[in-house]
Amino acid sequence: MSVYNHRPMGPPTSSRLIELLDAVKGEYDQLAQEVIVCKSQRDEYEHKMNSQIQEMNLFQQNLIDLERTQQIIKKQYEEEIARLRQQLDQQVQHPQHGGVPPQPPTSSAYGPTGYQQPQPSLMESKPPVHHPSYPPGPPPPTGSHPPSSVPVPPHPSTGTPYMNGGSPLPSNAPPPSQLASTRGTGVNPVKPGAGPLINNASASEALGDMNPENVPANMKVEGQDWFALFNPKATRYLKVDLLHTFEHGSVVCCVKFSADGRFLAAGCNQATYIYDTLTSTRVAVLQDENAGRDGDLYIRSVSFSPDGKFLATGAEDKQIRIWDIAKKRIRGILSGHEQDIYSLEFSRDGRILVSGSGDRTARIWDWQNIRCLHELRINDVDQQDLGVTSVAISPDSRLVAAGSLDKIVRVWDAVTGQLLERLEGHKDSVYSVAFMPDGKTLVSGSLDKTLRMWQLGTGERGYGGERGKSACIQVFTGHKDFVLSVATTPDGNWIVSGSKDRGVQFWDPRTGQTQFMLQGHKNSVISVATSPGHKPMFATGSGDNRARIWSYEPLGPN
Repeated sequence: MSVYNHRPMGPPTSSRLIELLDAVKGEYDQLAQEVIVCKSQRDEYEHKMNSQIQEMNLFQQNLIDLERTQQIIKKQYEEEIARLRQQLDQQVQHPQHGGVPPQPPTSSAYGPTGYQQPQPSLMESKPPVHHPSYPPGPPPPTGSHPPSSVPVPPHPSTGTPYMNGGSPLPSNAPPPSQLASTRGTGVNPVKPGAGPLINNASASEALGDMNPENVPANMKVEGQDWFALFNPKATRYLKVDLLHTFEHGSVVCCVKFSADGRFLAAGCNQATYIYDTLTSTRVAVLQDENAGRDGDLYIRSVSFSPDGKFLATGAEDKQIRIWDIAKKRIRGILSGHEQDIYSLEFSRDGRILVSGSGDRTARIWDWQNIRCLHELRINDVDQQDLGVTSVAISPDSRLVAAGSLDKIVRVWDAVTGQLLERLEGHKDSVYSVAFMPDGKTLVSGSLDKTLRMWQLGTGERGYGGERGKSACIQVFTGHKDFVLSVATTPDGNWIVSGSKDRGVQFWDPRTGQTQFMLQGHKNSVISVATSPGHKPMFATGSGDNRARIWSYEPLGPN
């Protein structure tokens, strides 16, 4: 008999099988429901994708249609521009303003404008000395003029060239003698016959209007983000190239080289930066920590002392700071102006510093002893906008010139502070002035989009005696917007101008023709400067926060 009580196992009951089947069926139903949901979601996603594909195809078709329409409009626009240019060329060749087309100078004593021309003795001056490392200037204009023809004005040295300037006066305007003002004690107005007015009304088309694609390959240069177009209607003498680019955190208000060309100063917001022009390294940052950094304080003007040891900066806080560059600290502050300082320039002998301000004054400073020698105030009662925008000192340190918002250029005696001349002719504010190397010619740039070249009085008795012989001898036109800055090469062979049209132009001061137009900035070219050193360079400062250094050299043999 077994110890355990064994009972045989029987088959499960039917109720247990039913329970298990129901559980399996429940799970199956749940899975089937999930499959249905997933399929529904898949169908929904596919529907959305198909809708989006259709929309994309529609967008693509619309884009193709727009591109086709744009091409048609562009073609029509180009055809219209070509037609208008052709009409403009015909009008230039055959003026319809009631005037006679300009004629080349003849042996007559009267020039193309009908004004009496001076005797050659009034225009005689020694040409500037040409440094062998600088590119030679273009040869004098040639032609079949007899020896008694109107003399060509001397080569300017510091100015702003413009494209082939026409007559500075409209066809129905009175002669300069009627326009010249006699306001002011002892100031003689501009007189006719003081110099030949060069008229280039029939000169070549402004480079700013030319399509770069239509310029021959040998008359243009292209860089990574810049290009230069050379005037196809003038002999090419120069080549230009980009040397250095300096990025800043704000607008570059001004640029200026040291006397030896070794350093470049760039005035920006709050600070002035000094760069080595050979290595492109930044050698100094000059910032007045006491001025505060909360608001803007743009450095609107800079100038190196002739020995390169000091830098003068003018800003919106009405103060002129004299910096010791080596020590990077302020040596002295010149106070007295009541508005922003817009322009500064040291004399070449280093004795004086001249400043121009929005307070209607230019001031001559003994900067080493921190005192003002002369306050050159504009007191015209019939003028409201009298702020001084630009100042310049003649190479011999005898004269101070200033451009102002009232459209007039004034010249003072730097020693006595006496007003010598008023140069009138611009149709809008004068924003820049510069002397030629000979010190007898002055260039001005204006918001009227032109530059003017003035011959200053050169009588035997000097400026204290025979004044009133000044006259506009050249008008440069071609910029498409305000002329903001002018400069000239040290040998006087070329004039450089910067404009709100973002372009820089090199001009031949004797003919008024553009040598080349440079587009190298994405905003206004606020400041231009040429290097006084041995290497031919110029610098540009722009609203695109960049300062750039460029080289210009003679075009070598092919």
